[in-house]
Amino acid sequence: MREERRRRVIAAGVALIAGLAGCSVGPRYHAPTPTQATAPNYKESTVNFQDQPGWKVSSPQEAMLRGSWWEVFQEPELNALEDQLNINNQTIKQYFEQYMEARALIAEARSQYWPTITANPSWSRSRSSSNLTNSATANTGRSSTLWAAPLEVSWVPDLWGKIRNEVREAQYAAQVSAADLENEKLTEQASLAQYYFEIRGQDMLQVILNQTVEADRKALDANQGAYDAGTGDYISVVEARATLESAKSAATNVGLLRAQYEHAIAVLLGKVATDFSIPVRPMTYGPPAIPTGVPSQLVERRPDVAAAERTLAEANATIGIGYGAFFPQITISAGGGFESSTLKHLFDWPSRFWSMGPSASQILFNGGLYRAQLHQYEAAYNADLAAYRQTSLTAFQQVEDALSGTRIYSQQILHQQDAVKAAQEFLDLETQRYSIGVDPYVDVVTAQTTLLGDQQTLNALQVSEMIQTVQLVQALGGGWDRSQLATPSQVGAKVPNSAYTTQQ
Repeated sequence: MREERRRRVIAAGVALIAGLAGCSVGPRYHAPTPTQATAPNYKESTVNFQDQPGWKVSSPQEAMLRGSWWEVFQEPELNALEDQLNINNQTIKQYFEQYMEARALIAEARSQYWPTITANPSWSRSRSSSNLTNSATANTGRSSTLWAAPLEVSWVPDLWGKIRNEVREAQYAAQVSAADLENEKLTEQASLAQYYFEIRGQDMLQVILNQTVEADRKALDANQGAYDAGTGDYISVVEARATLESAKSAATNVGLLRAQYEHAIAVLLGKVATDFSIPVRPMTYGPPAIPTGVPSQLVERRPDVAAAERTLAEANATIGIGYGAFFPQITISAGGGFESSTLKHLFDWPSRFWSMGPSASQILFNGGLYRAQLHQYEAAYNADLAAYRQTSLTAFQQVEDALSGTRIYSQQILHQQDAVKAAQEFLDLETQRYSIGVDPYVDVVTAQTTLLGDQQTLNALQVSEMIQTVQLVQALGGGWDRSQLATPSQVGAKVPNSAYTTQQ
């Protein structure tokens, strides 16, 4: 009868604990509304600009970039470099390992769901003193041996959802890490594309300056010949020589920036700059029409916005952990095993011992520590909410900046092309006037300088337009969208041990 009563008490206790384990304290998380645009289209891509020369709007505007966004530039060499970057970039690898670390922390948090089992086998040999004048035993001065094989089990049930909130916090943190990884990939990919177009711009500038040097060398030879023949003046020779040397200096300087961009690409590809080079290939580009989508899609396309929102969810789970501190912690402990003075009888049935029982602990006063911590967590949540909305605002700003830059550069390039044509005509006319003796050679130098300046400006504008286009793609989130972010259950899935093998 007594045994039956004990079983009922134990069963009732287990049922009570199971019921309490379903409780969870703390606020439920609901994703807040981000700062969202209400206009159907971006301001810089509205119909007001469609009739302006040079401005391109992708149609339909609802289309979005997908996957390998750099392929829209239709540049095979860039595609090959981007593929290498995605494999070998060390910063991307660093962010990936941080993501794997975050996933391991989920497993650490989940381990608290389970009891802790400890085995503590021991052996001891002891002897009591023979000089105990008031001994209560007859074992004075005798030696004894104790063999023990105890097993202890301790379990803290998740009565108030504290562990569940810790698991959620770890899952959301892993999602933040996953979004940060995607954002870093986009940053590195965009940097590579920008450096690539900068190099091609430097190659084209080199061609312009080399052509100028060759033209100036011919002008110097002509002026020197005229002077030697007595039909020209020495000042024209000096002016031609000064113009040539200035052009040579500028042509030499082009190699500096090109080398630096090449070295930067090597680092992005995880290669030693000493062993890496990109062939010279002068190119001028016209940017493709970039599908912008609509403003309502933007916050779902940006990995940094996704990271900010998941940070907010993580902060909400932390508040739940703070609430859990106000409730008592129940610990269920059990121990048992075998003890014997001889190894031979250690595992005999009479050598067994056991004990079990629950315990509860609750701090009654700590100077308001838990309340202060809860206020801290709530303030952190509010700060993260503001950061999330600020990130959304910045996303719209960056898209509009990039769209306006693309539009304005495209129009400026058309005007600059006309300026180059006019400067070439100016030079041709001045050369003719100088050859028939109407104008001095200094006027030809002025025309040459004007043409070279306009050509350099045009080349710089064309490069800037390409850079701005890459920045537009980056501002739009590249080819990523929120559906690609791993869910809490996916980041919490078991990872093979081989994934954590130390790299050499």
